[in-house]
Amino acid sequence: MAIQDIYPTALRLLGRPVLVVGGGPVATRRAKGLLDAGARVTVVAPDASAPLRELADAGLLTWEPRAYRSEDVDGVWFVQTATGDSAVDAQVSADAEAQRIWCVNASDHEASAAWTPAVAVVDDVKIAVNAGGDPRRAMALRDAVATALESGDLPLRRRRISKDGASTGSVALVGGGPGDTGLITVRGRRLLGQADVVVADRLGPRELLKELAPDVRVIEVGKTPGHHPVPQAEINRILVDEALKGHRVVRLKGGDPYVLGRGGEEAEFCRRHGVEVEVVSGVTSAISVPAAAGIPVTHRGLAKGFSVVTGHEELSEVPARPDHTVVLLMGVGQLRESASALGKAGLPEDTPVGIVENGYLPNQRVTIGTLATIADQAEATGVANPAVIVIGDVVRVSPFAPSHFKTADYSTTSPNKPRTSINRVLTP
Repeated sequence: MAIQDIYPTALRLLGRPVLVVGGGPVATRRAKGLLDAGARVTVVAPDASAPLRELADAGLLTWEPRAYRSEDVDGVWFVQTATGDSAVDAQVSADAEAQRIWCVNASDHEASAAWTPAVAVVDDVKIAVNAGGDPRRAMALRDAVATALESGDLPLRRRRISKDGASTGSVALVGGGPGDTGLITVRGRRLLGQADVVVADRLGPRELLKELAPDVRVIEVGKTPGHHPVPQAEINRILVDEALKGHRVVRLKGGDPYVLGRGGEEAEFCRRHGVEVEVVSGVTSAISVPAAAGIPVTHRGLAKGFSVVTGHEELSEVPARPDHTVVLLMGVGQLRESASALGKAGLPEDTPVGIVENGYLPNQRVTIGTLATIADQAEATGVANPAVIVIGDVVRVSPFAPSHFKTADYSTTSPNKPRTSINRVLTP
């Protein structure tokens, strides 16, 4: 039997009688699959595996503990034979053929009227693969397709509205990480591939937007320091309105939606208006961007804790000591004021400071100085957002830090360099 002789289809066996002949491992797997499809299963076999006996004892199927008889196929819709005896399987197959009943013959796939594919289920998508009678090949292909669907490399997006025209929308708040497309979570990538509408920030994995289907709407709501063209209240309204229209909405954010990303506000607003919302954590830039420059936020002997604040927040409650790392997000515009505030709070002026611009992107740049020098350095070199500022002794660990870092002169800037791997820190 050639693969081109096969007509792929799916059987709806809900509530319909089917016959399984055989009681071994193959028959057990097939019986369970038929039960999952809602079929009324009868197993005919002199002996049955322990799982089959358990199913029979639970009343989930009927087991006839005897040899097969030709009349067993009477009135059934589908037959699976897997006795391990090719002669018995051939007889079952012939009896089914005589009554025009589809039968899978596990002993002889070439002579079988039907084939059982390798099957996987991802969301409400069922993948079935036939591979020329080679079950291991079929399973390998099935697993590869399922993995691609789960990771978002293949589209899971629904295209057909339900029969009555109604559709239930939803919102997913997806943290996209610091910007590199490889740092979004598998779950986030998968939801993005299912989206009908994407409400996108200025930061995050923007390149992924180019991979969306042409009819996916992208609504830009990105903010820059001091400029919020789409107010937060309007963003909240957009999420709810689009979901209530039946759309799958992804709110694609940079970093993590719950780390200074106002994700909590958006989730509360959605739930208050009866919209299902899922929060998908992302790799927050507060930790990942310093790591791109080789700066840990904690390090044995240097820092046991850290605080994450924005440059617009008061720093009076942050521990002012070099062994407690301070991470400033969106802080370039008020860097001088922030450095001054930390100095007045008691942080030594020679405390190391690192600024990482465009973390993980090709134009990443690292500037390292001290609390006393960093504001002048940032102005001189044109430091701009998006940038993460790290203050504390952990900056000494960075390979970008100069060899004379423990002397009076700490100032250094590494120029923009192309990144070739998100797993490798650039040579300073």
